[in-house]
Amino acid sequence: MSERTTAGARAGLVADTALALLAERGMRGLTHRAVDETAGLPQGSTSNVARTRQALLELAVRRLADREERVLALHELPDPRGGADALLDALALTVHRALTHHHELTLARYELALEATRRPELRAHFDAAGARFRDHLTALVTAMGSTSPARHALSLVSWADGLLFSCVAGSYHAQVPSVTDIRTDLRELLDGMLGTAGRRRRSEE
Repeated sequence: MSERTTAGARAGLVADTALALLAERGMRGLTHRAVDETAGLPQGSTSNVARTRQALLELAVRRLADREERVLALHELPDPRGGADALLDALALTVHRALTHHHELTLARYELALEATRRPELRAHFDAAGARFRDHLTALVTAMGSTSPARHALSLVSWADGLLFSCVAGSYHAQVPSVTDIRTDLRELLDGMLGTAGRRRRSEE
């Protein structure tokens, strides 16, 4: 294994451990020493990867974006021009997966989002990471025939964020909706935005 590969693997371990600590202990629980201890690394290892707290937070934001992109896999969704049903199935599964198997990433994201409101230098990194998903969704709704892609992408993000917060950290934390329920919500939301409900009813008559 090359020195560069070893350094990359160490940075990945530090970033993953930082995210786990954010989800488990919150922002106050994230320290260089805690990352070293939790990851089983020699003392000072995290400081060698990310010298300052700001650098550690930026590393965590970049890792969060990479991992959430793999979880959501928006670039792998079916082409909506081939029919909405397959797309709705895939979207519902994606959201349900984020709610059930990866809720710790969502908790870490909330911690980092709040911290970014107090650190302008972190805000830029957080916004750049979020742009990946916004761009994917904007392209998606454009392909579905949206007449206002940016506004509709915002509506989808707001709906997904609201559902994730309610079912991961909010009052519905013990009531995760089924894939079927999520798909129904998505269908109603997209029908309302794109005006497809009336067209679909007329085509079925």
